[in-house]
Amino acid sequence: MNGYSIPKATLGRLPQYLEYLRNLSESHRTISATAIAKGLSLGDVQVRKDLAAVSGAGKPKVGYERDKLIGDLERHLGYERLTNAVLVGAGKLGRALLDYDGFEDFGVKIVAGFDCNEQVVQMGNPSKSILPIKNLKAYCEENDVKLGIITVGQGSAQDVCDKLVESGIEAIWNFAPCTLKVPLGVLLKQENLALSLAYLNNQLCK
Repeated sequence: MNGYSIPKATLGRLPQYLEYLRNLSESHRTISATAIAKGLSLGDVQVRKDLAAVSGAGKPKVGYERDKLIGDLERHLGYERLTNAVLVGAGKLGRALLDYDGFEDFGVKIVAGFDCNEQVVQMGNPSKSILPIKNLKAYCEENDVKLGIITVGQGSAQDVCDKLVESGIEAIWNFAPCTLKVPLGVLLKQENLALSLAYLNNQLCK
């Protein structure tokens, strides 16, 4: 079964399962779906369905072999094939994402950042350059980049999105507070930080 046949909601939870299993001590050679559900405060039935989609059913009274389950999750998340990504918008949020190496644990490597501000371009991390936006298309084509991350303001987001699509990008992770239009066949994931913060505040007020 490949990743495209797995429901989007299930795929969204797989990194949680993977991180949880990786953080278990080596003494946990097997683990049940019930134990994972309890550890992550998720529904038992939902976790069973999610794991069955990537690794089949666990053994009765035993559950899953931890190492095998980790391997199955990594395979479905694309861990075995590192995907190159670029980021456009090297402000504070952009640079924080650019400097974070944890994405590689889930199969994604941010290889470069881009910005229209020449002063920002000169401030690049030596290991991950921040390049002029005019170089975006050539860089993506030369480095087989498939994923683009947008961390620019709302007013520039659609233009940046269009440039990424023209550069051959097949998936976009958008942090700008607006709805983007992408062609059929281009994946789009909207990250609404304000909405997430509002949700947490709402829960605090209950």
